Amino acid sequence: MAKKGKKYQEAAKTIDRAKSYPVSEAIDLVKKAAPAKFDETVEVAVKLGVDVKKADQQLRGAVVLPHGTGKTQRVLVFAKGEKAKEAEQAGADFVGEEDLINKIQQGWFDFDVIVATPDMMGQVGKLGRVLGPKGLMPNPKTGTVTFEVAKAVKEIKAGKIEYRTDKAGNIHAPIGKVSFGEEALAENLAMIIDTLQKAKPAAAKGMYMKNVSISSTMGPGVKVDVGTIGATK
Repeated sequence: MAKKGKKYQEAAKTIDRAKSYPVSEAIDLVKKAAPAKFDETVEVAVKLGVDVKKADQQLRGAVVLPHGTGKTQRVLVFAKGEKAKEAEQAGADFVGEEDLINKIQQGWFDFDVIVATPDMMGQVGKLGRVLGPKGLMPNPKTGTVTFEVAKAVKEIKAGKIEYRTDKAGNIHAPIGKVSFGEEALAENLAMIIDTLQKAKPAAAKGMYMKNVSISSTMGPGVKVDVGTIGATK
């Protein structure tokens, strides 16, 4: 494993790895501990008490963060006719049909999120092999397969993010940038935690929110006391 830099090591000394901090203190520590010269992304990692081997305990969805992520997503929309016009008017970066499918098949990926109307999914399905591994395939569960293309584009541009459990039952999601104010990061975090609480699978047994920690791109992780996160009070 690569040796961590001096700034990281100094920052890590200020954090008690065994302790769960109140949300405001955790955010403050993460902001102070961010060692990079660029505006790092702040991410939350949530360990859930779910058995992801069972389909009914796998979580996948989307949530609109009240303060966005600090990054503007480039949105590609597969649609035709009136729906294509709607997508363009809503601010989609790329709108098309076969032309864009061919472009992607040739290795073009200058976009972050894909939205598709249901009638386009037959053609978009051809891209499953290239889009699937990158997590870019449109999905009804995350609201990216829809005839409401204008709404979808506007929500993504406003800060909608997708989440899904990994093989270990963890969820990773951005909650903003180090330059965000403490309140904005706290409210974005509360929105994600509240969304996950509401999405709790009925079959999940025992403790559901096992561990919540936040970190910046290059900084150490800080455990958060779930009871202090706004929406879970």
